[in-house]
Amino acid sequence: MAKILFVVSGADHWTLADGTAHPTGFWAEEAVAPYRAFTDAGHEVVVATPGGVVPTVDRGSLTPDVNGGQEGADAVAAGLEAFEELRRPVALEDVDPDAYDAVFYPGGHGPMEDLAVDPVSGRLLARVLASGKPLGVVCHGPAALLAATGPDGRSAFAGYRLTGFTNTEETQAGFADKAKWLLQDRLVALGADFQEGDPWAPFVITDRNLITGQNPASSTPLAAEMLNRLG
Repeated sequence: MAKILFVVSGADHWTLADGTAHPTGFWAEEAVAPYRAFTDAGHEVVVATPGGVVPTVDRGSLTPDVNGGQEGADAVAAGLEAFEELRRPVALEDVDPDAYDAVFYPGGHGPMEDLAVDPVSGRLLARVLASGKPLGVVCHGPAALLAATGPDGRSAFAGYRLTGFTNTEETQAGFADKAKWLLQDRLVALGADFQEGDPWAPFVITDRNLITGQNPASSTPLAAEMLNRLG
């Protein structure tokens, strides 16, 4: 049995370019689908957040519209209810990454607010990347990569092939013209080799031990790839 760390945003809002606090948090499917996959395979999941705060789910991620209908929305809600570890997170500051076999970051706009500038998360990411252990990051979760620097002061992820929520998807979601910055632009600027699949379709990129997914639909195939790595 492997022990897998979920690093989840502790933010309940995302500050837009005009200063508005847009309610957000983590995206339900991106936490629930991998959690189900890992626990069904017999693995243990531990949730960590900055300061150990109980994470906030983005209410928009619970609607039928984004879950393929009411049945899908009900399934996600049930999955959240079963995900007890979300209600008793450990403090990210107290985490020893060596105690885990893999690390996973779900998305939602929350990471754009806190993990993107969190040095504790950044150090953990750089350490896990260097360790060779599976590191999975999906949708807006790659915002956390912006805080990770290597020994030379450059991004620990410079030169890596990866993906994340695209400018096209952010535009179609209605936030591109409201955001302070766009995730794809920032990942390109740090020197990553950003790969872009079709909007909203599953798209997973693997480079060494880094496994990234573009959007919510990518969370299940990303989890499957992590399970392959864990054996």
